[in-house]
Amino acid sequence: MRILAIADVEERCLWDFYSEERFGDVDLILSAGDLCADYLEFLVTVTNKPLLYVRGNHDDAYAKHAPGGCICVEDSVYVWNGLRIAGLGGSMRYRDGLNMYTEREMARRVLRLEPKVRLAGGVDILLAHAPARGVGDLEDLPHRGFECFNGALGRWRPDLMVHGHVHKGYDPSFKRERVLSGGCRVVNACGYALIDVDEKRYPDRGWRGAWLNAQTIRREHASLAASRPVLFDEAYW
Repeated sequence: MRILAIADVEERCLWDFYSEERFGDVDLILSAGDLCADYLEFLVTVTNKPLLYVRGNHDDAYAKHAPGGCICVEDSVYVWNGLRIAGLGGSMRYRDGLNMYTEREMARRVLRLEPKVRLAGGVDILLAHAPARGVGDLEDLPHRGFECFNGALGRWRPDLMVHGHVHKGYDPSFKRERVLSGGCRVVNACGYALIDVDEKRYPDRGWRGAWLNAQTIRREHASLAASRPVLFDEAYW
């Protein structure tokens, strides 16, 4: 199974010069945030593959124009082909914004996600925008990682964490991939990264996966309906 992980930078090789020969074997797209909605819509259309996303700190515009044809997995566990994917977008709060959180606020989000993780029987991929503290983050507040992610990684023991937020040009010691002591691969998807996983390790999750997915879709539909402007005739009737 091949995953295309993307974040932060709309790559010309994917948008302007997309090649089926180069990316045609992708099975799933994971967006770790800070990308134009039109870019995500283009990719989900041209690849005809599912695209799951979380929001970055610069994705406030999604509140009015969410990427069509894509699935938001914020504060959810979504199951695709046996892969249990938990989503926690946003960055450390350094100014006002819809997708920024203090350490305490993010820790509360992690705790609220725990019941879904238990129902799923665990997590295989943590999809976030910000990194975990001390794992590819920087010392300045805007690019500091969340300490609570380290706790989540220790408890959930996913095989993979995908994040963005820290661009290649921000740090001369930038590393695309790290491996934690527990074996979790941590991939910074800035631009794009291709990740191969062994699909045989991820069995069907049965009714639990179906229920979790239905909850994710229902939640997103409710969010979109709440943000949609009311037309005059709708208000009248």
